Amino acid sequence: MGAAARAPRTLSRTVPVSASASAASASAPAAPAPASPAPRSSTASTAPPTEAELLDFVRRAAADTELIASLPLDPEGRTWIRLDGPGGSEAWLIGWPPGTGTGWHDHADSIGAFVTAAGELAESSLAARLPTDGWQTLELTEGVDRERRLPAGRGRAFGRHHVHEVRNESTAVHAVSVHAYYPPLPRIRRYSRAGQTLRLEQVERPEDWQ
Repeated sequence: MGAAARAPRTLSRTVPVSASASAASASAPAAPAPASPAPRSSTASTAPPTEAELLDFVRRAAADTELIASLPLDPEGRTWIRLDGPGGSEAWLIGWPPGTGTGWHDHADSIGAFVTAAGELAESSLAARLPTDGWQTLELTEGVDRERRLPAGRGRAFGRHHVHEVRNESTAVHAVSVHAYYPPLPRIRRYSRAGQTLRLEQVERPEDWQ
């Protein structure tokens, strides 16, 4: 989960959300949520969730209108609620005021997925894997940039060391999204970018956002 451009309000609620283990394709529309989601069984497999399973989870959570409506929205900064993700994953319901975004960042060794539940988000990402450590500035090659528009019901999964920024570019409408990561985020590396130059600016740990 990335920090907002302005100071967010943290909500300390943890909400259980069920998810099936069926595979889902990236950038697919959200599937209808069950009328009454059942809690995850304590006898469920302990195998780590896959990217497809995380995407399936966030799709179902994003289609849960009661859950989405439970998130208070704040015009001054992002708000979030922690969710019970599948298989020990870390999951969040996030509200994005108009004009807010994450800035460039990655999720270290965690895989993840996110889906827009309301409004629209834009994602800029790099189709390149960066060195994990030991650098401060990188020169990116031409052609590594990817852009996505993610209206309500659309999303994507991603692998380890995925570098991106996510924005609500609307000037008037809040966006809401659901995110999941496995393993729970050990750190987030934040970057600044000028043209094709990417510079490591900060490393955040879980205590910085929980």
